[in-house]
Parts: sequence; C-alpha cells; structure tokens
Amino acid sequence: MRGRARIPPLRRMAGAPPSYCFVAFPPRAKDGLVVFGKNSARPRDEVQEVVYFSAADHEPESKVECTYISIDQVPRTHAIVISRPAWLWGAEMGANEHGVCIANEAVNTREPAAETEALLGMDLVRLGLERGTTAKEALDVIVSLLEEHGQGGNYYEDANSCHSFQSAYLLVDREEAWVLETVGKYWAAEKITEGVKCICNQLSLTTKMDAEHSELRTYAQSQGWWTGEDEFNFSQIFSPADDHPDNCAGKDSLEKQEESITVQTMINILRDKASGVCIDSESFLTTASIVSVLPQNRSSPCIHYFTGTPDPSRSIFKPFIFVDDVKLVPKAQSPCFGDDDPAKKEPRFQEKPDRRHELYKAHEWARAVIESDQEQGRVLKKTMMELEKQGLEAMEEILSSPEPPDPAEVGDLFYDCVDTEIKFFK
Repeated sequence: MRGRARIPPLRRMAGAPPSYCFVAFPPRAKDGLVVFGKNSARPRDEVQEVVYFSAADHEPESKVECTYISIDQVPRTHAIVISRPAWLWGAEMGANEHGVCIANEAVNTREPAAETEALLGMDLVRLGLERGTTAKEALDVIVSLLEEHGQGGNYYEDANSCHSFQSAYLLVDREEAWVLETVGKYWAAEKITEGVKCICNQLSLTTKMDAEHSELRTYAQSQGWWTGEDEFNFSQIFSPADDHPDNCAGKDSLEKQEESITVQTMINILRDKASGVCIDSESFLTTASIVSVLPQNRSSPCIHYFTGTPDPSRSIFKPFIFVDDVKLVPKAQSPCFGDDDPAKKEPRFQEKPDRRHELYKAHEWARAVIESDQEQGRVLKKTMMELEKQGLEAMEEILSSPEPPDPAEVGDLFYDCVDTEIKFFK
C-alpha cells in the first residue's frame, strides 16, 4: 500500500456539490422496469469520461492501485462501464454486467471528513461494481473496504484547496435498492423495493435502517450526539447543525411525477434546471449524467444511457448494453498521462493538464454555437434530440423483443453513437 499523505491544511470548501441520484420501482415505473438516474455535479472545468473495463482474472496477492492508495485485488472482477472524472481511478456512477448500478454523493456531516488519503467515495463505487453481483453484495463490499481502509482525500483536482467529504450511495439492481450513508468508517443502510427514492448531498436516513455498523450507536453516544434513550435518527444525529435534511430538490421533482416513470421521464428530470436538479452555477456544473433501465424480467437486457459530456439539457444520452464475446474499445477516453500525471505525483496537482477528449471538445463547440447563434442553436438542439430519440426507440425495440440482442449489432453501440456525435458536431 502506498503511504497515506496528509492533505495540507488549506481552505476547506463549505458545502458538497448538489448532485442527485434517483430510482423508481414498478408500478411507479412503467412496464416492469426499474429506472435509475444520476446527475454528477462537479467543478465546472472538470472533464468526465465514460470507460468500459472487461471482466478479468487476477493473480493471487496482486494489488489494485486506486486514486490514492493500493489495496488487495480480488481473484476476479466483473465487467463494468463507468462515468468518472478523468483524473481519478474511481467513478461517480456506473453499472456492471450483472445489472448492478451504483452512484455516489459527497455529503457533509457533523464529523468532518478525513484529511488523510485513503479510499475516495468514488473509488468505492468502482470497487462495489467490480466485486458485487447484487446491490446488497456491492454494499457489503463497500462497507468492508470502508472498515479496512477508511475514506479520505481530495475530491477535486486542486492543489489550492482541500475538498474532502463523507459519502452516500445509491445501489440498485433488478429487484431492490439500498441507500448507504457513511460517517468515517461508520454507516447505515436502508433497503428499498417499491416506490421512488432520491438522495442528494445531505444525509437522508432517519429511523428506518435495515443494516448498520455494529458500533454505530455506541460511537454516536461516545461523541455526546445521542443520549441512548431517544429514538435513533441517523440524519438528525450525524447531520451538521445548519443542515436541513428535508431540503432536496430532486426528491420533489421525482415525487411530483403523476404519470408512470419511463426512461424519458428520468431524462427530463435530469435536464430540469428550474428545479435545481441540473446544475449550472459559478462553481459547479452537471458534468455528466446516467439513466439505467433494469427490467425485472431477467430475459431482457439492462440498458444504460450515458452523456459523457456536461449539462444533460444540451447532451445526448447514448445507450450501452453488456453483451458476450465483444471487445469494446473506449474511443472517447481522455488523454492518458501515465506515471507523469500530476494527480499521481506527490505533492499532487501541481499542474492541471488538458484532459478533454474528442467528444468533450465537440460539445464545447456546440455550446458556443447554442449560446452565440439562436437560430443555429435551435437547429443544433433539434438535431441532437432527433439523434437521441433514434437511440431510445432502438432500445425500446430491444426491450420488447422476446429474443436476446444480437451482440454484433449492439456490442459497439455506445461508441458508434459517440463517433456519430463527434462527426456531427465537427
């Protein structure tokens, strides 16, 4: 394991970025589908990429190098597709070949996040996807690693400020979801099998906890935060004094939906700037988004839609399906800087390289057009939405077909869409 460096005592950011994760179960979701969604709010200039990693076998006693530390590798890791900030190892959100989806939220709690480099919350997202075949199994992976290695380190590629947070997660599969919220190594989780659920950058668990750290209540009592006599309310006990756990824009956006929730419904929610779900502020931007469809009928494939670019209101959701015997190449991946990457050297982040991939650059051009030329911008957005509609309709045909998808047809689907998008914007 690499040495754990202590982050310099620089200016600490007051609040976590306002990201949102969603899940809807039948009958609120249409046609026996579980629908999962996530907007990733990150620093405005950060590049996010979508990357596929195939399943792999690993040598005994081998290590895996995460963002800041190395840990023991497992004998086999699952195939995953993730959306991640291009400078780090982990992921903001993603899915694996077994139909497990995980998203992370940075949260502030009563206990400040560690200033020691350990596992980032985003590292734990990827580790849960690589090692879990169900949402509950992925949860068990995350809490076990949390207990062993702890969480900590700078969440942003920034040498001038310390941005460290605790973590919350939404873990979803075809049958159930788990909300996992953490404070250091301590945690609590709630199981969800019906209705809708949103989590954001605040603790949300109250008195209903289906699993928890064995010493969670003892720890809260030792800190003087819980008397041991009152009802144990997780968010009330561990939230900062000035936090308001019920103030979550995403929760209102999801719960007010009167019709059955579909893929398009979830995409529309993620694009909603008026509600605050889609972020475009001086500090933060929704840098990438995902919507996943998990049919409860296991004969149908799970479909995952990624933007890979900022602001879902001007991005195309591109479909991805896991299939057998197809080797995928991440054509939209950001430039690789190897061991010379300033994020890997200590002291870290002394430089900030250009991590923009071709799709990101194409969208920068599209944004400039939309903002500078109203007429051309309208035409551009209309064409973008037509491209997206074609992808959604193709996926509806796959979901409604009794036959499994043809690997030759869907294996490179996401990356073909990326290539088309780049060529269109150029």
